[in-house]
Amino acid sequence: MSSAMRCRHCGGGDFVPFLDLGRAPPSNSYLADQAAITTEKTYPLVIRTCTECWLTQTEDFADRKEFFSADYAYFSSFSASWLEHARAYVETMRARFGLGPESLVCEVAANDGYLLRHVKAAGIPCYGIEPTASTAKAARALGIDIVEAFFGADLAGALSGNGRQADLIAANNVLAHVPDINDFARGFALLLKPEGVATFEFPHLLEMVAGSQFDTAYHEHYSYLSLMAVERVFQLAGLRVLDVETTPWHGGSLRLFACRDGAAHAETPAVATMRAREREAGMDAPAFYTGFQAEAERVRGEFLAFLTDAREQGLTVAAYGAAAKGNTLLNFAGVTADDVAFVVDKNPAKQGRLLPGSHIPIVDEAHLIAAKPDRVVILPWNIETEIRIQLSCIADWGGRFVTAVPRLTVHP
Repeated sequence: MSSAMRCRHCGGGDFVPFLDLGRAPPSNSYLADQAAITTEKTYPLVIRTCTECWLTQTEDFADRKEFFSADYAYFSSFSASWLEHARAYVETMRARFGLGPESLVCEVAANDGYLLRHVKAAGIPCYGIEPTASTAKAARALGIDIVEAFFGADLAGALSGNGRQADLIAANNVLAHVPDINDFARGFALLLKPEGVATFEFPHLLEMVAGSQFDTAYHEHYSYLSLMAVERVFQLAGLRVLDVETTPWHGGSLRLFACRDGAAHAETPAVATMRAREREAGMDAPAFYTGFQAEAERVRGEFLAFLTDAREQGLTVAAYGAAAKGNTLLNFAGVTADDVAFVVDKNPAKQGRLLPGSHIPIVDEAHLIAAKPDRVVILPWNIETEIRIQLSCIADWGGRFVTAVPRLTVHP
């Protein structure tokens, strides 16, 4: 299919459809009150795959400042399991690359300091780059040096010129969030020391499709990534992949290790293995991408059937986790506070506000314990185990947890 849209990597104009979720507000644009509903903005959420370089990407309808505002409400440190993941990452990188007091570590999209706090505690010099004022402020409160700006080649060049090239650059769940992926990747080639290494973690498109994880799609995710597509981006930027690992995060993620083209690092066998796995799955052919819309509609249908059944049985339904992926599911399904009474979240920055689109009120855990709902839908299913342990008390009143992805499940 040819359109006026151009691929954000290769500039090609031939695409196949991947996902069309209709119109939705930005998934982290929480509303202050009912009055804010009248000025809420929505945009089409349409995703296509370029048939020239196989980068899957949103069709852009708004500037990124609409999605990453000064009061951006996603704070990484509110997930205990994600904090532990960050701590383990720092220990592993420290051992693998011999990081110490003479090294310099940088994190791009440092958020609230969830990762760099562990680098700082290990006595390794570090700094972060973070464009959202709310999370940057939280990181600075931990004593972490933050450059408050969007990352790209210009910023990387300026930092490099000021002696801030890094031995290790961490970039967790940010490569998918940038509209100009080529400029972003060039920045890493500039900011790395000649033998430095950058690591990138992102949800793996292969696992997204295999697990029917359509709720990974939202406006802030400009790209949906595979090793196949990212290697092309990196090659243009003067980077190469030297190793790849898989992690269970976000339903199945890749961790890529990249260095400058001329660096001495040897490529591990894992890279060729993953290339072969993606080819065998058909990620270099249209059919892999074009069947995903039907899966999203199946998940939506199962979720709506569950809500209808609960209503007919007189069961009260609440949700846990005012997360972006939950907003994608709720808005695609057209769910409102008539269907789900409230959503619980640990983050005080979200409590007292309304979810974008569905306008479901966000409350604290005490509200859930007082209300005793019959069913609690876990919207961030990627941390289901953590939430079920944290809120095991719902069993005391006969409550049960529910997940919608990949299939509707009412847990015993």
